[in-house]
Amino acid sequence: MLGSCGAWPEPGRACSGYVLEHAGFRIVIDLGYGTLARLLQHLGSTSADGVDAVVITHKHPDHMLDLHGLFRARWFSGRTDTPIAVYAAEGVRERLIGLEEDDDGAIDQVFAWHRLPGKRYQLGPFRLDSWVLPHFVPNAGVRFTADDLTVAYTGDTGPDPALAELGRDADLFIVEATDRHQHETAPAGRPRLHLTARDAGEAASAAGARRLMLSHFWPDNDRQLSREAASHVFDGQILLADEGLTVALD
Repeated sequence: MLGSCGAWPEPGRACSGYVLEHAGFRIVIDLGYGTLARLLQHLGSTSADGVDAVVITHKHPDHMLDLHGLFRARWFSGRTDTPIAVYAAEGVRERLIGLEEDDDGAIDQVFAWHRLPGKRYQLGPFRLDSWVLPHFVPNAGVRFTADDLTVAYTGDTGPDPALAELGRDADLFIVEATDRHQHETAPAGRPRLHLTARDAGEAASAAGARRLMLSHFWPDNDRQLSREAASHVFDGQILLADEGLTVALD
């Protein structure tokens, strides 16, 4: 776990970011505010050696802004001979290019781009499938399958029947649980394009997932309250995303 917050990070935390490792292959999933330093610490490399692929669910900065830092780590360290494969939703590449004052193609030298949601991809030992999920911008729910291991992740989404298919029988289903209703400042009357923890529990239950990880908590949320809400509708193990947490899947 690189980061667990939505929108902006709480002190000492970071926004959405995860590392998935299996059979010697390492995938980074989302790189929101504050995740890059944690990733580099995990890798033991200031130039981000050891990243095999990156998956970015959508272009909101709390899910992709530190991808620009990863670009700089690779570009200025001269690690451009083999571009890192990036699987990203519409608008991510364009937003990244917009962060450079005078992009001369450097971003496309560091990263090799593939569009999500899209066709099935093979990432090392993993098969990557993706779904369109409802959000304010194009968002891809992603599912990684290798041998008898399945990890699924929603990115940001409102309630949708596709969540049950995305997380079907997953060993770990990472679901956003923004729970904005915990705060009086939550906007009223807008479309439901985020989930509550109860929504997340219902999605995991419908999917038959083994484990549910709640993530993307709005800053200052009561995370235990979110866990309790999910537990009313999901009987499996419920984890709370926490920076530095490692989950062994077997």
